[in-house]
Amino acid sequence: MIKSAVIALLSLAAATACPVATPQLSPPPANLVIRVDWQYPDLLPPRFRNHCGFENFSGRPYCSDHCGSNYQFFFCSEISFGCCRLGRGYCDFDGRLRCSP
Repeated sequence: MIKSAVIALLSLAAATACPVATPQLSPPPANLVIRVDWQYPDLLPPRFRNHCGFENFSGRPYCSDHCGSNYQFFFCSEISFGCCRLGRGYCDFDGRLRCSP
């Protein structure tokens, strides 16, 4: 009984003496936008919201903006945008469009 009380007291002392550090999370910069795998039409600038439809398997909406059948239009920045196969495009950390194989 005394042993468990001593252990509890030591545990309490250690917890108050060494508080657990919580990481300080800061929000990402406003200009950093990373979109992975899919871009919904409402995220595209209005001029690229054309030739839109729904993916057959999941029913997710997408726009192809003259890309062709089974292609999706991705917009990462004013200087990086284009076409990738459905669900294969993403914007990297530098804001450039990438298409995965």
